Amino acid sequence: MKQSVFGLVVALSLTACKEEPRGKMEPIPRPPGMKDAPPPAEAAPVVDAEPPVDPSKVVLRWKIAQGAPTSYRLDIERTGGASASTEEDAPPKSAKGKGKGKEKPAPVAAALPGPVTYFMERTDSGDYRLRVVPVGGNADADTATLSERGFVLDGLQGATRNIATLVLELPRDAVGTGDAWSLGTELIRTEALGPQFQAGQPERINRVKLASLTPADGGEQVATLEYDISENLAGKVLAKDAPPTSPARAAEEDAEADDSERPRPRATPESSASAEVRITGRGEFLVKAGRWRSWEGTVTSVTKGGFPTAALQVPTGALKLRLTAVESAPTPTAQPQQ
Repeated sequence: MKQSVFGLVVALSLTACKEEPRGKMEPIPRPPGMKDAPPPAEAAPVVDAEPPVDPSKVVLRWKIAQGAPTSYRLDIERTGGASASTEEDAPPKSAKGKGKGKEKPAPVAAALPGPVTYFMERTDSGDYRLRVVPVGGNADADTATLSERGFVLDGLQGATRNIATLVLELPRDAVGTGDAWSLGTELIRTEALGPQFQAGQPERINRVKLASLTPADGGEQVATLEYDISENLAGKVLAKDAPPTSPARAAEEDAEADDSERPRPRATPESSASAEVRITGRGEFLVKAGRWRSWEGTVTSVTKGGFPTAALQVPTGALKLRLTAVESAPTPTAQPQQ
């Protein structure tokens, strides 16, 4: 009897193990001829929307097509002297007009003493190239490479580079009325001051402002730019030791200086010197056409004391600049020497 009951329990246990779990769903077979459902599409990545363009701002760029160069003539009119100096720098004069002091050599003038023509073109590779050709002279043309906004990438030196930067360089970013930016000018090169000059802290202003943006015919816009750039630098010119009259006298002076602990005599005392450069200008740029309608400015440089004029990176004196568009491309007036 016990064996029969035990066998029945085992049989029921085996039957329960073979039953399907509760809640299991059987797949429904598809009707014949029905295609499988396409796989679910992947979610597209979320891309940040670009900020809307500010309609009150414009991007100023030169628009020069290949094979269609743009040329401007820069006229330079001298309206003031080459430089100003203090009375201490003037050569001494005797009461009777005799024994005049040795006259100082005239300062070497910077480049651009006369008008030049800027010839801008776009090469086959898409780069912008500039040639600065003197008008009616024998000098060779200076060449440079430019960015699309007129920034001098390579080439040109000194005053030639600064003036080209002044009349060709445009702002990097979009600008609106009242916005201001700076130019890549270097009006005074401190490396050319020399070891005898102890320079103080320079004072610089480098500001170009979009004064107004007005509509014109044909959907054109006229951007009026105003320029205010200046640099002041003052310092002292150190005195130089007086040269000995003879080697024997030099030994005596050294011995006297050691015995009395007095400094050796100086040929000239220390003196103060300074330079001031100021540039103002106003131009009207056609935004759609990508060119100047007009540009005028002034450059004024004044030195006092024994300031090294070689450090000035603009022409000395007072100059008036005027840019005018020309139709024909300039022809170099001089050929490179063979």
